[in-house]
Amino acid sequence: MRAVYLLAGAALSLTSAWAVAQDSPESLLPKMFQDPKPAATPSPTPAPRTSARPAARPAPGAAPSPAAVATRPGPAPSSQPGQGAVVQPLPQQAAAGDDAPRSDDGLTLKRLPTLEELAKMSPEDFEGLIGRKVEFDMPPQARRAMTHVGLFDADEGGLAADSLQGGDPALLRLALSGNRGALVSRWGHIALRRALLSRLDAPEGMSAQDFLALRVALLVRMGEYDAARALLQDIDIANYTPEIGAQVLDIYLGTADMTGLCPIMATQGSMRSDAEWNVAGAICDAFRGNSNAALSRLDRDMTRKEMPRIDLLLAQRYAGAAGKARRAVTIEWDNVADLTPWRYALARGVGIAPPESLMAPTEGRYDAATALAPMLGLERRAKASVRAGASGILSNAALVDLYAQLYADPDTGSAWQARAESLRDAYALPSSAARIAAMRTLWSELDDDGSAYCGRVLTAAAAARIAPSEDVAAEAPALLGSMLAAGFDANAARWAPVVEGGSEGWALIVLSAPGANQSASSGSLDSFIDEDASAGKRKAGFLVAGLAGLNRIDRSRAMGYSNDLSLALDGETRWTRAIDAAAARGDGASVVILAGFGMQGANWRQMTPRYLYHIVSALREVGLEAEARMIAAEAVART
Repeated sequence: MRAVYLLAGAALSLTSAWAVAQDSPESLLPKMFQDPKPAATPSPTPAPRTSARPAARPAPGAAPSPAAVATRPGPAPSSQPGQGAVVQPLPQQAAAGDDAPRSDDGLTLKRLPTLEELAKMSPEDFEGLIGRKVEFDMPPQARRAMTHVGLFDADEGGLAADSLQGGDPALLRLALSGNRGALVSRWGHIALRRALLSRLDAPEGMSAQDFLALRVALLVRMGEYDAARALLQDIDIANYTPEIGAQVLDIYLGTADMTGLCPIMATQGSMRSDAEWNVAGAICDAFRGNSNAALSRLDRDMTRKEMPRIDLLLAQRYAGAAGKARRAVTIEWDNVADLTPWRYALARGVGIAPPESLMAPTEGRYDAATALAPMLGLERRAKASVRAGASGILSNAALVDLYAQLYADPDTGSAWQARAESLRDAYALPSSAARIAAMRTLWSELDDDGSAYCGRVLTAAAAARIAPSEDVAAEAPALLGSMLAAGFDANAARWAPVVEGGSEGWALIVLSAPGANQSASSGSLDSFIDEDASAGKRKAGFLVAGLAGLNRIDRSRAMGYSNDLSLALDGETRWTRAIDAAAARGDGASVVILAGFGMQGANWRQMTPRYLYHIVSALREVGLEAEARMIAAEAVART
């Protein structure tokens, strides 16, 4: 039926090009009103043709003036009963010899398409044929400004909007574009995400669109696809630039939501012209009701071989779910060598699980997208949540909610059902020892799946419920590490009377406890350094760096320990000078962005005590002491 409407609309547009003067429309009034009484005076004679220039065309909806009617070229008024003057001029040729069809509104058609061509046209093709283009008709009062772009401001937990003013835009661009997205610190990931989503003004010398493109690109590399999409949608589509357009497809592939692209395709579809973008446009055509034309486009793309066959088959399967032109498409993975983001996104979108032979080589690559995908099974999401939780993408509350769903689902496999029961035991068993035993079961099993730290995040709230006691003092380091993974610093501080000075539990408390008056005694610190059995005494080095950055030991003591442990805390690099300068001018956003740049890596073995010292010190100086304390404690707990 839609094709019929399209053909009808095309016929109306095309036939207007050859419109000629017609008799007046037949009146619908009764005959007694059509035949007026004879006039006492004879009918007026036609006005003589004048050489004067025709009057200007009246505004739409306005009645023409008598003078305009009298002087308008055209046939004279008819004296036949029931007919009036023809006031609409005949279509005129634009120039001598111009035989192109032209309508009365200036529309020119170079050629007439066939009915078969019209049936296969998308709305954009038809608009191009008749010379139309999409116009942004949003009223000015409804448009969003390109300042303060972000999801939350300083009153809502974000950073100050003017944080970046006065900084070096070239350095900021390098810190954003050069960050690969993988950070050694879970709390560093959380702080960086917070900074990128804050309502910030672009730094001087950088356009708002360029700044937005850099932010969403980094969020995508961090695996924060939902956050990237929310930030992207905080500006009007009319303000998109090619730099933003380069990130759009990656964002919606990360969320497996190809239809989310359709508003962008309708108004900014010309931003890109690569094969994937064009195929995504065909999918959008299908979901806008033109499924036949969309599938025809995908068939033509298949013959042109601009994309691999598997990519186009998945696109056909996705597009075939729209409209009445449903098509059965068989997806065969036999000759597929690798699993690209396009393939994994469309497979998720149509409910297909790629074979294990393709998933295994990409282990961990798509965990962020899988963990956040509601259309996937609980077990697949739970497996992906191990890395997503450890990295900071999933919170403690999100992990607990996922395991609650596993517990309530009778179809969950025995292994994951047992883990969900262990988490329940960690909350519900009567004795502290039994609850701690359930936590240790989770920690060891999740360690086998890739990251023990996810287990610490998962059990954080359960660990915070354990009452401090001498009976479980030996478990304090593990429990404290779990609490601090989710930021339960007040609960951790309650263990101060229980832990022994110089122990790992003492170190975690002295780093994480809130309050500016916290300080570390020399005896306890010396004892910790002497008992440290980590390679190269890295744990002791991180403790000294964290305490020095938090100003919980004075500088002279810090430099003395630095010399003894060869930490070089006072050494300078271009990065340390940049983050120290940002802290000195109170630029919190630049501090967090530079801290994220300095914390890149797969694990804490790739972080140095000197960099940790500058990160913690700079965060504390710009008022982000909570993040500084959590990062310092995490460094000791995970080393």
